[in-house]
Amino acid sequence: MSTNAYLAFLLIGALLVVADGQIIYRSGRRYLENSYGDPAAGASMSRLVTVLFHLATLGVLALVSTINIGGDLPSIIARVGVLLLILALAHAITLGALARIRGEQEVEAVVQRGGRQRVEPEQQVTTVTPVQSQDGRYPDVSPSLEQHPPYTTP
Repeated sequence: MSTNAYLAFLLIGALLVVADGQIIYRSGRRYLENSYGDPAAGASMSRLVTVLFHLATLGVLALVSTINIGGDLPSIIARVGVLLLILALAHAITLGALARIRGEQEVEAVVQRGGRQRVEPEQQVTTVTPVQSQDGRYPDVSPSLEQHPPYTTP
């Protein structure tokens, strides 16, 4: 692969990695800030995850650039294809890390609040008037319709 093709692949790859990293950073920051945790902590965690994403994918870009595939243009296209697949995998892993961080923030917020307060059930109020033949506040069943007209059965 010629020097121009090599540089073109590195430039295209670096632009893809930086663009995807910025999307992850901005979206991840909002995602973590909207959780129950501290907004500053959410931005900080998002920054750390994004730096890890950039380092890992730029390292993969450097490794993919050294693979000898063949001619100039087909070589660049094949390498960009491999890089896009690896970038998609790295993106999915990063989203999983952000989701895990958010889940941990939500659990921590619930623990700090003391968990949910137990709500005592309110006194049940009868919404229907009991049938005459049944005593008590809470009737179990209504009388059979078969025993009273017009539904009597022979």
